[in-house]
Amino acid sequence: MDLATGLGLLAGAIVLVVMILMGGDLRMFLNLHAFIVIFGGAFAATLIRFPFSTMLHGIPMGMKYAFTMRRWTPRELVDEIANLAEIARKNGPIGLEKVEVEDPFLATGIRFVADGYDPTFIRDHLERDRDNFLTHLDEGQKIYRAIGDCAPAFGMIGTLIGMVQMFANMTDPSKLGPYMAAALLATFYGAAVANLFCLPIADKLHLKLADEDINRTLIIDGVLMIRETKSPTLVREMLMAYMPAHHRHTEVDEEPEAVPA
Repeated sequence: MDLATGLGLLAGAIVLVVMILMGGDLRMFLNLHAFIVIFGGAFAATLIRFPFSTMLHGIPMGMKYAFTMRRWTPRELVDEIANLAEIARKNGPIGLEKVEVEDPFLATGIRFVADGYDPTFIRDHLERDRDNFLTHLDEGQKIYRAIGDCAPAFGMIGTLIGMVQMFANMTDPSKLGPYMAAALLATFYGAAVANLFCLPIADKLHLKLADEDINRTLIIDGVLMIRETKSPTLVREMLMAYMPAHHRHTEVDEEPEAVPA
């Protein structure tokens, strides 16, 4: 699970609840009209922007990978692939059949190598799998960003509706308070939904999209090098190109300085 996402949402919710309780109680901030205009309006506007099928798989997929997707670093993948290359070097491709690989995408590639599939088939299948996954992940982040963009706008619409209702009932002072509350709470709901949930989730998915693009491309190249039975040292050195420059250095044994006579 991505702890940063969960902790960030929890911390933001705690801040809002504490601020509310410092000046009243939670019931003051519950309003059905504001809830309907924010969530109903944002959902309707997003549904207009995207096909219904995209909404059906984009929203749950975004939630899944924002909270549960494990982030592999390029260093971890390079080490894992180099170890697999060492096994294939010693025992042949058949030796990879009993190896347990945690990453599903890498496991698929290693299974293809162990089964003796053609390198062209392996590359085409893995690249297609990578591109489909990245497309769906990109759709997820676009949907959450769209909801985050719509929510404050519908909050303002809810505020305007509440103001109109308030001014239309100026002769009845008992209705001024509820209408004003609905007006202000619509803006509050829209800002909270957008800035605490939807836009941060969209940004998190965007970062995961970039990470997965690099990691899966690295895996494809590593799997193909294992298929070609390249040495583990060569595999490691070639995959270092996917790592940040300051992580590419290799440890070199330093020669002891000569002691002057």
